[in-house]
Amino acid sequence: MSLLRQPLLLLARSGGVRRLVSTMPVSAGIVASYVPGESTAAAVGATRRLQDDGLLVTLDHLGEDTTEIAQAEATVQAYLDLLAELSREGLAHGAEVSVKLSAVGQYLPDGGAEIALENARRICRAARNAGTTVTLDMEDHTTTDATLATLRELRKDFPETGAVLQAYLHRTEADCRHLASEGSRVRLCKGAYAEPETVAYTDRLEVDRSYVRCLKILLAGQGYPMIATHDPRMIEIARSLASRFDRRPGSYEFQMLYGIRPEEQRRLARAGERVRVYVPYGQEWYGYLMRRLAERPQNLSFFVKSLISKK
Repeated sequence: MSLLRQPLLLLARSGGVRRLVSTMPVSAGIVASYVPGESTAAAVGATRRLQDDGLLVTLDHLGEDTTEIAQAEATVQAYLDLLAELSREGLAHGAEVSVKLSAVGQYLPDGGAEIALENARRICRAARNAGTTVTLDMEDHTTTDATLATLRELRKDFPETGAVLQAYLHRTEADCRHLASEGSRVRLCKGAYAEPETVAYTDRLEVDRSYVRCLKILLAGQGYPMIATHDPRMIEIARSLASRFDRRPGSYEFQMLYGIRPEEQRRLARAGERVRVYVPYGQEWYGYLMRRLAERPQNLSFFVKSLISKK
């Protein structure tokens, strides 16, 4: 992996750097390329534009590591407002939401797991009423077991709730086997957190090999795989495997991030593939942006130029 990846991931948690970056006009342009805005209206507007291009959407109200109950409640309310607006605008059929449990209370000191579960239930209920679904985002490896436990509880009442698995973790092949059952929705991504070698593959080729092994398990299973990748080679491998396992169009989908390879997103959609765009929005964009830069470190040059010219 790039030598810049680890430092950038560490910067994702730096409040001081966030304050500096947010004041720089060049960096503001980079933010806009990955995040359509901070408001519900901006998220709904982006959803409408993407759906007009034949694309599906999953929306993430940015925020994580919440340690105050009022902040968790504000995040839940943001999702409820978003779902209500999507329903009013007739956009909910092609737009689901992605939720980080740490943003809705998982890290609260007293009863965080239970609070996060109840808050996720509220969002799942609102999503069902709007005619759409929820996917639980996965975070760093220390939360994997807790997130999957919450998923199991949610699926008792909301079996349509989706999961995310990260191919760079050693455990993920086994998790794929457990989740590749009928009715299960699983987003497979490579992973975007700084993880130790004891739990994760750190070599790019090893991550790719793990991704393909996990793809085979999910596409051979009875669930609904959501293939999250921008890698042209992985996309072609996934399409080949889908054909090998007699996957009909609509029995799986591709997912890509907002602002990354938009022409490829539209090309795949025109070719008959289901393509969903992950759209983040909200004020807490800094950690998300730094993880995207860690995946594409060449963009760091824009920040360096801005720092040099800043008065």
